[in-house]
Amino acid sequence: MAKNVIDEPSEDIVANSRLDRAGRRGPFGRIGLFLKQVVNELKKVVTPTRKELFSYTGVVLAFVVIMMALVSGFDFVFGLAVGYVFGDGPTTT
Repeated sequence: MAKNVIDEPSEDIVANSRLDRAGRRGPFGRIGLFLKQVVNELKKVVTPTRKELFSYTGVVLAFVVIMMALVSGFDFVFGLAVGYVFGDGPTTT
């Protein structure tokens, strides 16, 4: 015999029911629900392998070095420009 689709609750009804039950919980029940959801999310986390970790670290370090060089270059150029515009050329200390 075929299942009757009308007998099954839709996803919207189930979601609304869960929201209603969550709204009726006390403060400790909400904290417990939150901690339960945190644990469930942490179970989904995939830790990288050692090789992936070194690869990711290398990429981040290379990006930081490139950005430091870029910002240092801009700082030097703008410093020279400000020295010429507002002073007597580049300042030497």
